[in-house]
Amino acid sequence: MGKFGKFLLGTAITAAAVSAAATYALAPEKANKEKAAPFKDKFYAHRGLHSKDGTAPENSLEAFRRAAEKGYGIELDVHLTTDDKVIVFHDDDLKRMCGVDRATFDLSYEEIKELSLAGTEHKIPLFTEVLEIYNGAGPMVLEIKTCPRKYELCEKVYEILKNYEGDVCIESFDPRIVGWWKKNAPEYLRGQLSQPMKKYDGQPKILAFLLSSGLTNFIARPNFIAYHIGKKPLGIKIAELMGAMKFSWTSREKGEQNKNDDGVIFEHYEP
Repeated sequence: MGKFGKFLLGTAITAAAVSAAATYALAPEKANKEKAAPFKDKFYAHRGLHSKDGTAPENSLEAFRRAAEKGYGIELDVHLTTDDKVIVFHDDDLKRMCGVDRATFDLSYEEIKELSLAGTEHKIPLFTEVLEIYNGAGPMVLEIKTCPRKYELCEKVYEILKNYEGDVCIESFDPRIVGWWKKNAPEYLRGQLSQPMKKYDGQPKILAFLLSSGLTNFIARPNFIAYHIGKKPLGIKIAELMGAMKFSWTSREKGEQNKNDDGVIFEHYEP
């Protein structure tokens, strides 16, 4: 074999190896029909059916009560307090919603429950309170927030969910968290949250690339990918072709979603 032939052979072997590695990294775990059925073709109220006028703040019991009345699925976020209480709150700090410049996970529940949401009478609820209010009115998409005690948060949530009869699926931006549910609670549908590379503020570029392209799927083998509405990178498209369900976030007007979605997370309108 001549030099050119050897060059072609080496190139082909390299390309095949790269392709195999990418396929391994991107592959999801396709959910069976029974596991996927409760969550397909549904609309999920983002942080509850909260209102623009602030009368029902995001992630408040009132927002989840309104979603239950309308029969919508819900999406919500959970954090862990210093005294091991699972609370429903989105941000890593309390400044935007409560006017307190403290990290959410640095406070006890005794401190948290004294705060008000967006200047209203509404408080930050416990996860158990939300489950009681919503009471299986529809499917739930539960985002586990990354934090210093993320695995303890997963354990606490799992214990709470054992006493809940509604349909719940798990998602996170952190593939390690999604991987925890794959290993410890594979009965739950699980999803990888993702977004375009430019939206990963403060992350190293290589990590932002991997997270935005689905190349961390080997850690978690997600059943679905919840992607930011808009153009998707090739890796996400390949993972979907390999069987990942399609969720999109956050739709703010009718018809705003990714193509052929299985689930749409929406806010500030009623689908």
